[in-house]
Amino acid sequence: MKRLLALVMILVACTPAWAAKNPPYTYFRVGNATDASVVTTTSGTVLMGGGTDVDLAFQWMCERSVGGDFLVIRATGTDAYNPYIQELCPHANSVATLIIPSAAAANDSTVAYIMQHAEAIWIAGGDQSNYINFWTNTPVQMILNDKIAAHVPVGGTSAGMNVLTEFVYSALAPQGATSSQSLANPFNRYLTFASDFANVASLVGVIGDPHFVTRDRMGRDLAFLCRVAENGWSNTPRGVAIDEQTALLIDGDGQAQLVGNSTAYFLQAPGPAEVCTAKMPLTYQNIAVQRIDKNGTFDFSTWQATGSTNYTVSAIAGVLSSSQGDVY
Repeated sequence: MKRLLALVMILVACTPAWAAKNPPYTYFRVGNATDASVVTTTSGTVLMGGGTDVDLAFQWMCERSVGGDFLVIRATGTDAYNPYIQELCPHANSVATLIIPSAAAANDSTVAYIMQHAEAIWIAGGDQSNYINFWTNTPVQMILNDKIAAHVPVGGTSAGMNVLTEFVYSALAPQGATSSQSLANPFNRYLTFASDFANVASLVGVIGDPHFVTRDRMGRDLAFLCRVAENGWSNTPRGVAIDEQTALLIDGDGQAQLVGNSTAYFLQAPGPAEVCTAKMPLTYQNIAVQRIDKNGTFDFSTWQATGSTNYTVSAIAGVLSSSQGDVY
């Protein structure tokens, strides 16, 4: 009995030491275990609208990372991206997934080391509130922006797309905002915002939204624009909205091409909304829309598309209308 008691006491005493060895992050890597040597990368940003991933977007990022180490970062999930990207990018030195599920993980020195040695960074989908809550003002955010400044290609899908524009729908509420809720009250509790998480030059002054047509988000995007103006962030707010299975490839000069199966929309408000008040339906008229289809192009420096369908969208007392009939 004394021996058993002594063993139990030893195990209890050792438990904190064992627990301390479990890192707050999870890391999966395939390919070369040794980081690539010095690689000269080329700037580029991918905005992907969620749903099925677009192969061409990852291949474009891999070309710009020149055989370096491709890193996926996320707050939850698995390493499912690793074999997918490795197959698309056979010349990548490695493909890895780093799950960063807390502020403690985002402040971990090993997480910082892994990110510092990436030549391409992809932000997976999920819940952007986790990225805002866990990663803001940590080395994760700092290194991401250092990499962008150093011409490392970055991209994201769904929630990962949301956090790459200057203005961010942060989704801090228990559920996402719908168009009907947002048109009825652009200050409803589901509409929460952040800014300056990522510093992509082409996306300054812009708020993004994925799953656009599939989830009928035109109404809530007009509410986004009215809130950007009400926050004092921009008097003529702009939005980029991308549908599922579709990606926008933006080079370092702000020249973009659309790839995938659907459409992207570039919204420009003429000024603040006529009525953007708590508990009142939104009135916001003459929002200019440029829609591009597969292989369409867009110049962020001039805010002009080539070969686009151009029209305006308005909300009057919470009801959407369009100069072309269909708001999409």
